[in-house]
Amino acid sequence: MKKFNPIGCEGHLEAEAARLSAPTRRGLLLGAGFSLAAWAGRNSALADLAIAGKDKDKPHDVLVTIFLRGGADGLNAVVPYAEDAYYRNRPNLSIAGPKDLRTGVSSRIVDLNGFFGFHPALSPLISAYREGKLAIVHACGSQDSTRSHFEAMAAIERGLAAEGPGPASGWIARHLASTERSDDSPLRAVAFGGTLPDSLHGASNTVALESLTDFKLETPDYKRLHFEAALRDLYGPGTDEVTHAGRETLAVLESLRKIDPAQYRPSHGAVYPDTDLGRGLRQTACLIRADLGLEVAALDRGGWDTHFVQGSTVGILSLSLDDLGRSLAAFYSDMGGEMAHVTVVVMTEFGRRVAENSSLGTDHGRASFMFVMGGSALGGHIYGKWPGIEDHQLDQTGDLRVTTDYRDVLCEVLAKRMRNDRLSAVFQNFDPKPVGVVA
Repeated sequence: MKKFNPIGCEGHLEAEAARLSAPTRRGLLLGAGFSLAAWAGRNSALADLAIAGKDKDKPHDVLVTIFLRGGADGLNAVVPYAEDAYYRNRPNLSIAGPKDLRTGVSSRIVDLNGFFGFHPALSPLISAYREGKLAIVHACGSQDSTRSHFEAMAAIERGLAAEGPGPASGWIARHLASTERSDDSPLRAVAFGGTLPDSLHGASNTVALESLTDFKLETPDYKRLHFEAALRDLYGPGTDEVTHAGRETLAVLESLRKIDPAQYRPSHGAVYPDTDLGRGLRQTACLIRADLGLEVAALDRGGWDTHFVQGSTVGILSLSLDDLGRSLAAFYSDMGGEMAHVTVVVMTEFGRRVAENSSLGTDHGRASFMFVMGGSALGGHIYGKWPGIEDHQLDQTGDLRVTTDYRDVLCEVLAKRMRNDRLSAVFQNFDPKPVGVVA
């Protein structure tokens, strides 16, 4: 797929220890209930506690996915300011280009390529873009045309063209299953949030948590030391699966105690916003640096359903974009050279209507945008075929047409960065087309 050409329009993550007066093997294992939910219902929870050895060769990246729930407005995030139709359709919500011809006043929009520009709130990302580490894909999405949040999100998280028949498991879960090894870490995939996203449904070695502190034994030090000493006595000798799991439990607890996010200090002066997304990315960086076998971190950021008073350079959308921009920029700065082995993918279920509504907002639309950020990203470009937003270029309901399937982008990331050579097991009956966003 070609990079965007404005002329030809061608274009890319308590269990409190039992009060043990006379410890038993069963009591101790039940007491070590950090992250109970992660292994609930598993066939062999003890064996699953055994953590994988560190892979010194780093054969693949860590994949970080961020789902913008609610339908993010791609037209005011990555603005086609060179399109006259953009201003005609959004007289109150549009963002002035590098120089507003109506007033002669320059705006704070950040020009990207002479045709598109970043919303001012995304300006923290311009360094990553200009350094070639942030790629943008515009006019992308699924083939779901219901404009229903539930159905569109379900389709994307299940890895389908549209909601309907197909695997019930999530696309990330199928990726993990298709690349599973016997020594995979129990922290292979982490979702930062209260629930496991649909994209991870059906996956093993996966946990949803609000904070890394969920993995700690929240007990006074004297009880914790007593508990751990008892574990060492019980599981020090022996070579069977249970004793191995017990020793590895101790190793995991010790490792996680050293990476308490409250004590984590970001590098390179990075400052994460004190938001759910900012805290989630901060903990993701902390977990990556712990080198405990993390492969996928899944994060969400809601609040993108801007039917009312969306705003232009200030307002609801601007606040959401500010959080996204500052959180991603902090993560990029914090990871520094380690971004060479990290790929971040940002996506949403659909975009917004081209025309603003009578409530000074935008209704559910079709195509939106994706970001791919990392050391492997072929950034500094906007990928995809831009369909245009003149009336005759829109779909039959007046929405920006989808010209790049979101699965094309995900397939490329999985194949090139996550070393998955079984894409047909992840996205069934799908023939991916090259996008060119990652090396």
